[in-house]
Amino acid sequence: MAGRLTNKTAFITGGSSGIGLATARLFLAEGARVAITGRNQKALDEAAATLGNVSSGGVLALQADATDLEATTQAIAKTVEAFGPIDILFANAGIGGGTPVGQTTLAIFENIIRTNLTAVFFTVQAATPHLNAGASIILNGSVHAVMGVPGFSAYAAAKAGVRAMTRNLSAEFAPRHIRVNQVTPGATRTPIWSPLAPDAQAMANLEERLSRSIPFGHLADAEDIARATLYLASDDAAYVTGAEIVVDGGATGVPQGAPIYRAA
Repeated sequence: MAGRLTNKTAFITGGSSGIGLATARLFLAEGARVAITGRNQKALDEAAATLGNVSSGGVLALQADATDLEATTQAIAKTVEAFGPIDILFANAGIGGGTPVGQTTLAIFENIIRTNLTAVFFTVQAATPHLNAGASIILNGSVHAVMGVPGFSAYAAAKAGVRAMTRNLSAEFAPRHIRVNQVTPGATRTPIWSPLAPDAQAMANLEERLSRSIPFGHLADAEDIARATLYLASDDAAYVTGAEIVVDGGATGVPQGAPIYRAA
């Protein structure tokens, strides 16, 4: 039985860990040819080895920092050379980081914006000449865009920018019948938490605290986000564009359902 992405080519930035890696694994299982990018060659090699167990072929791991336009352009060119034009672009790469007022340098603030917002636009721009008609562009957002978390102004601003850009780009690509949508994760078990939780016990403590504000009572797994991304990538979403799928266990949609608000 053919997979939902059989004979499609996917390009995923930040694919060596977390949501990007989980999505690459799922796309491969659904029949796609997948290229992933990342900054760290060792992590890329490990990811490629893991993904090779999912598919006997069709995996390409390319070192490219999302903020390096030339490296991204070259990675896209290598993908097209190996697999053909791109059917699915998942602009997933991003970084976390706090920017509390009074403790933030210009360099830190600008790096978060550059990585999480500017690089997303230029990744899409670099891929544009290589997108098939009817392709799917998926941007990775965040509930930070609407939650007002103190100390994360740059990250929230960047993700709010992505949210707006999803709609602008969907209008711009409509004449080519290229869909542009956004997947919006809530708190998810990925390496992005490492600066706040450097070991297993710290992560367990952080997860317990965060889970009290999530109606479903636990963090998402990267696979939860990957499954929503698969829908947007597949022909099941052929008439969906300019949309946002929020995968947050109800944290933004029904916050009053969280454990912290329940009667003992």
